[in-house]
Amino acid sequence: MKYNLILLFAVVALWGCDQPAERSEQTKERIAQMKLATDHHSYARPNEAKVTHLNWDAEVDFETRTIRGVATYNIESNGSAKQIYFDMRDLKIDSVSTDDGGLVSFSIGESRDFMGQPLEVPITGATKTVSIFYECPASAAALLWVEGENPFLFTQSQAILARTWIPCQDSPGIRFTYHARVKVPEGLLALMSANNPTAVSPDGIYEFDMQQPIPSYLMALAVGDIAYREIGPHTAVYATPDLIEKAAWEFAEMEDLLVAAESLYGKYVWERYDLLVLPAAFPFGGMENPRLTFATPTIIAGDRSLVALVAHELAHSWSGNLVTNSTWDDFWLNEGFTVYFEQRIMEAVYGREVSEMLAVLTYQGLEKEVSEIMDLNPNDTHLKLHLQGRDPDEGMTAIAYDKGYFFLRLLEETVGRDKFDVFLNSYFSSNSFKVMDTEQFVDYLQSNLLDSTLVEKVNLDAWIYGPGLPDNCPTVHSSRLDSVEMNLKRFVAGEAAPSDIPWKDWVYQERYYFLDNLPDFIGYKNMVAMDKAFNITGTGNNEVLFVWLRNAISNNYTPAYARLENFLVNVGRRKFLTPLYAKMKETNQKEMADAIYSKARQNYHSVAVVTMDELLGYAE
Repeated sequence: MKYNLILLFAVVALWGCDQPAERSEQTKERIAQMKLATDHHSYARPNEAKVTHLNWDAEVDFETRTIRGVATYNIESNGSAKQIYFDMRDLKIDSVSTDDGGLVSFSIGESRDFMGQPLEVPITGATKTVSIFYECPASAAALLWVEGENPFLFTQSQAILARTWIPCQDSPGIRFTYHARVKVPEGLLALMSANNPTAVSPDGIYEFDMQQPIPSYLMALAVGDIAYREIGPHTAVYATPDLIEKAAWEFAEMEDLLVAAESLYGKYVWERYDLLVLPAAFPFGGMENPRLTFATPTIIAGDRSLVALVAHELAHSWSGNLVTNSTWDDFWLNEGFTVYFEQRIMEAVYGREVSEMLAVLTYQGLEKEVSEIMDLNPNDTHLKLHLQGRDPDEGMTAIAYDKGYFFLRLLEETVGRDKFDVFLNSYFSSNSFKVMDTEQFVDYLQSNLLDSTLVEKVNLDAWIYGPGLPDNCPTVHSSRLDSVEMNLKRFVAGEAAPSDIPWKDWVYQERYYFLDNLPDFIGYKNMVAMDKAFNITGTGNNEVLFVWLRNAISNNYTPAYARLENFLVNVGRRKFLTPLYAKMKETNQKEMADAIYSKARQNYHSVAVVTMDELLGYAE
């Protein structure tokens, strides 16, 4: 996509400040070029004309699995713009009208892989609204229609899938408010990333308002047989009737997490923080839709051990939802901050011991992913990504999350926690409801936290624009995991039997660490002995189950294969699917992987299907 000159001049003017002297000329040139980049994952031209508010009137039809609606946008233009551009992908556009032109002739451009098509609508300097009448097909990539006795629909818009169910300017750098009127089959509850009902509407019609401006990837809709339970003054859970009591118990500490978050980085501005437990086909652990986190049921463990995910999605209410990455190349500004904030919330509520165990597990996972990515494309280990011409979903790796976390932890350890907390409070408050790119953040960081000496000590360029993990990456340590390590070594050396391992006294992080650090091959007999002692195949903790099933594949532990198949057929969380299918492929059990996938594929969201098809060789 060609850069727009008006935007370039505006960005150059915005970034006309001098760069620090210690940067090389090559580095300065590279950063200067990055500052000229537009969002190459959207056809929108916001410097010419952009949306500011959406009125969405839609009907959800479960029989045809379609959504028909009209998206009416309030727009702002530069006065000379002759057209406004929207993103769409495989939508059927019936007609388009404007407030000053009535029905207008629109054009749909050529489709590009994963990008979809540009929708061009003619406007004048006086145009205030654009209405798009359209139909969203059953195959829309953002949607999953869960069939059966209790039908369910949910959306997943991140990164650029909002355009598959609503024509929009699908860039994280463009924010808008919205009002929605949605009709669904009677007896079902509809929920959105907005103010939400707590009971079923008799006529199946629901109205929603989101009064704070959000980017399109935070548009969300769910429809189904859904129950409601209040947790605290500002928190509640939604789930299907069979799960609602378990969910209410599992997430009973949500209000405590919210209070802890506010005490760290300022007032929660979204009024309510509610959580919806989705069907197990949801491809992620959670999605931070404002006011209503979408969450996988795989975090219902029966012992409240997996609430770190809730802390993570809650933290997004500041990092991501409040201050948003301007393009997907700057994704780490969402996720690195959120992992850091998540760890601080966990420390505040559950103690430093728990948060440091989580940090150790995070570091181990990051080391593995950095090693794997370095072999494929070292540039993908930069915090500042290079995703032009690629699906931004490819940037959603541990780099943005966990390398970002360790960079922020380095800043905290360099300047001191108190000073860093003051900086973060100011960062969130002064940039509320704004977008941020990496270069903007670097300038903000140098103006408000780091002098030239500290910039050199931290080595900003190596962290943000360099590959791998820099030498000054913070070290993390957990005495409890040290004890697990001792037990692990004794067991692997044959000096300890399963009965000697204090499994029943361990919390989830310790059990996960033990299983994750076992040698790839420990032998069938050891697997049998551990399962007999601890019944790991029957565990209700899906994180522990996942790593156990991975070990089962490596060791051809067939007694766990029925649970493996059941897990893969019924759970669509990509974090679990990818390593398990990959492990079957790696251990020459591709035939088993194919057989399971043939049963499971129809249950997965498109986000997971794209990844698994490529992994297993089904991609075109």
